[in-house]
Amino acid sequence: MASVLVVEDDQFVRSALIRQLTDASHTVRSVGTALEALREVAHFRFDVVILDLGLPDLDGSEALKMLRGITDVPVIVATARDDEAEVVRLLNAGADDYLTKPFSVEHLSARMAAVLRRARGGPAEPTVLRVGGLTVDPLRRQAELDGAVLDLTRREFDLLAFLAGRPGVVVPRKELLAEVWQQSYGDDQTIDVHLSWLRRKLGETAARPRYLHTLRGVGVKLEPPRLEPPR
Repeated sequence: MASVLVVEDDQFVRSALIRQLTDASHTVRSVGTALEALREVAHFRFDVVILDLGLPDLDGSEALKMLRGITDVPVIVATARDDEAEVVRLLNAGADDYLTKPFSVEHLSARMAAVLRRARGGPAEPTVLRVGGLTVDPLRRQAELDGAVLDLTRREFDLLAFLAGRPGVVVPRKELLAEVWQQSYGDDQTIDVHLSWLRRKLGETAARPRYLHTLRGVGVKLEPPRLEPPR
């Protein structure tokens, strides 16, 4: 059971979500505007927020940025906008996942379960992982590159730690979705966005990789940078 905040201005859709989530034994509060949502998260603790983008007082993506300024509660965005640029913008703004309207109750329940599993996590692994100049400490949830602490989001850290635990091994994208995102299906855009963020923080690019290497159509691997031959 989870505590859920539904942010949806369409009364019909909101009532349906409340009914379905309540039937699934979740505790539900609901509001119809972005400002009400901000007040709710400031006064109550939620396990997950379902955020509609088409709100009457403030664009949902702006509301998402404001939510991220006061809480790290997992947010699932519900949107009718399904173009690639919009998905990237939502993930950059701090969304944990997104659903394209219309969606089924089963689809919403699956995404909620995956987000809650990631947020709650399991027992931390005590082993410190080292790959070249990269150090990943799962217990402290801290990563360092050449002694400098990396500022990573929860999802970025999970992805990096998973790959660092398998240095030199090409991990298929389906395995990344299953193990890092706890999803049995999904598109590659989510993985590509997070890999792009990680590369930026590791000081590399897809064109000039050092640690993260993508094998087109196969998967991703993390390995130590290759030593430059002496000149």
